[in-house]
Amino acid sequence: MLGFNNTLMNRTMKETNWNKITDEMHKHGYAIISQMLTDQGCADLKANYYKADFFRKTVVMERYRFGLGEYKYFKYPLPEHIQQIRTDIYPHLAHIANAWFKALKIDRQFPPKHAEFLQQCRESNQQKATVLILKYSKGGFNTLHQDLYGEIYFPIQAVLFLNEPDKDYTGGEFVLTEQIPRAQSKVIVLKPKKGDMLIFTTNFRPVKGARGYYRVHMKHGVSEVHSGERHTLGIIFHDAKS
Repeated sequence: MLGFNNTLMNRTMKETNWNKITDEMHKHGYAIISQMLTDQGCADLKANYYKADFFRKTVVMERYRFGLGEYKYFKYPLPEHIQQIRTDIYPHLAHIANAWFKALKIDRQFPPKHAEFLQQCRESNQQKATVLILKYSKGGFNTLHQDLYGEIYFPIQAVLFLNEPDKDYTGGEFVLTEQIPRAQSKVIVLKPKKGDMLIFTTNFRPVKGARGYYRVHMKHGVSEVHSGERHTLGIIFHDAKS
């Protein structure tokens, strides 16, 4: 593998403005860290897609009515650079997740280290890696969904964008929907650039109302790709049973 800091990342997690990211997550349920990956880092991650030994499962989305495209789940052990991203970002997100659960009066707090959280997954018989690479070609899309794989879940996930929109592909916007209780859904359309990391809620976020905080449920998907190819690396922090 190529060196993590020298060829994959433009900055380390410690160099990221986590106060700003935390504020955006509290306000919107998502945040974008721009230019997290180098061009070489994006190329290296896309190249992983064609290395069969890295993966435990391939899903053709059309078969399951998930959309049109394909994704592959990595198997353990993860490639070193992907493992490091997952490990390094988790503590920052655990701080946000714990604040959300406290605001919503959910009796659960997430441990500060990802290894400790994965141990909780193993104790619930969730032992399979959920990090994945997704590939869409012309006509591809992903229906609205939530990435929940078992009883144990982490409420925030991340996706790294490996192609440049309007150059490598057109269309293919990242879509979030926000379901406010007793109201119509709100649609959020995002267009991160190559190398950006999008952090977003897995299933809900807290919103402050007149009587305290309440849950706003959110789903995510991908709009239709009009041309080209779109690759992303999805980082989910809980493991799966299957």
